[in-house]
Amino acid sequence: MSFDSVHFFVFFLIAVLILFFMHKKTRMVWLLACNYYFYMCWNAKSALLLAFITLCTYMAGRLLENIKEEKMKKWTIAGCCSVSFFVLFVFKYFNFFVDSINGLLNMAGGGRPIGLRLNLLLPIGISYYTFQAVGYVIDVYRGEKAEHNLIKYAAFVSFFPQLGSGPIERGRNILCQLEELKTRNLWDYDRIKNGILLMLWGLFQKIVIADRLALYVDTVYGNYQNYGLLVIATALVLYAFQLYCDFDGYTNIACGVAQIMGITLMRNFKRPYFATNIRDFWSRWHISLTSWFKDYLYIPLGGNRKGKLRKQLNVLIVFCVSGLWHGASWNFVIWGALHGLMQVLYNLLSPLKKEKNISFSTNLRNGIITFAFVDFAWFFFRTSSLQEAFGILGQMTKEVGDFTSILEVLGDGDRNLLVAGLLILFIVDFVHEKGISIINWVKKQETWFRYLLYIGIISSCIYLGVHWEIDEARQFIYFQF
Repeated sequence: MSFDSVHFFVFFLIAVLILFFMHKKTRMVWLLACNYYFYMCWNAKSALLLAFITLCTYMAGRLLENIKEEKMKKWTIAGCCSVSFFVLFVFKYFNFFVDSINGLLNMAGGGRPIGLRLNLLLPIGISYYTFQAVGYVIDVYRGEKAEHNLIKYAAFVSFFPQLGSGPIERGRNILCQLEELKTRNLWDYDRIKNGILLMLWGLFQKIVIADRLALYVDTVYGNYQNYGLLVIATALVLYAFQLYCDFDGYTNIACGVAQIMGITLMRNFKRPYFATNIRDFWSRWHISLTSWFKDYLYIPLGGNRKGKLRKQLNVLIVFCVSGLWHGASWNFVIWGALHGLMQVLYNLLSPLKKEKNISFSTNLRNGIITFAFVDFAWFFFRTSSLQEAFGILGQMTKEVGDFTSILEVLGDGDRNLLVAGLLILFIVDFVHEKGISIINWVKKQETWFRYLLYIGIISSCIYLGVHWEIDEARQFIYFQF
């Protein structure tokens, strides 16, 4: 049940209306039922795995709260993390691990290959809810209060707006808001209106920009032998915006849905392509994952407390693991390693060059360099294998090619709409980068103007959703992680 489907909007409308008008003390049970219905629409059997991780981490949290001996606490947290990550390993990484060992044996010229492979369907959102649940347990180990209400905790782990692709939330942020559902009045006109606008903006990013860019990008990557340097390089740049609009679009829809239901999710993006260095980029891109790795991997590894060399090693480890988190492929490991190496390089060189009174041209230069690197790294993120990656790189060296050969993928109308969409995206992000809230600006306008704008946005989304044929719609990219 994708966020941009009719099925979802019917489900969401029913879920919200009942949530609003039902008895306050029964809201949690209804929300949990909605969460599991949403998840079971993808794969009913995978819900058992979600329930298992929920029960495992819930019991670990309760045990950690009651255990006084530090040694037993460490055994408990180690056991819970081991079980949770073992489940993730089996479903997501086992075959990759076996293939990698067989590849090494083949390169060494000896050894009997491992024939065991698991034919398992990767459950939607398993990386997200596993990290969210494990993060909660670690927080309890560090002294935060454990949740005693199993229904509320299960609703936290399975909260459907962010179950598929995040943000990866913290218990301290969501559990207290879930508790308030028992007492608060959910009818808040401004909050609901803002949530709807956020959803519409996310749908615009997904339907108008990301799905149309996907046609260009998928055509080039799927038939790269037919194109030269210009077309492939253009597809690489377009993929950067496809990925951003796809993932940020999902996040905005998720945050809008949650906001209507009375829950505020953390911000996951902050205009990443306006970053002027690689550290700045990672403070803007997939913020919830970045903060998770910082709190639960980088700091436990020693952070920056064990000397400069150890700090850089920790950074490199974190980014390689981050790459592996995204997918069971050496392409993702290379992507993570590239970002890790660039972070290390930035950490080593930035103290040597302290610029004062940074000009617009300096920021522009730094921004272009940062985007160029990030975009190059996305190349390994997009390709399905190292063989494909090197094949495309080889094709780029053969000929420059004719740029106009790719323009026929979209008709004139859709192509013009895409250009207009990208222009609107730039304007909106630029305005927000300058600290101006578009929603607050809209609020200040006269009533007739505001409602005319709302009707126009809603009508456009409905028209585009119907006009954009169903076989051309794309699943959200980060669902595969």
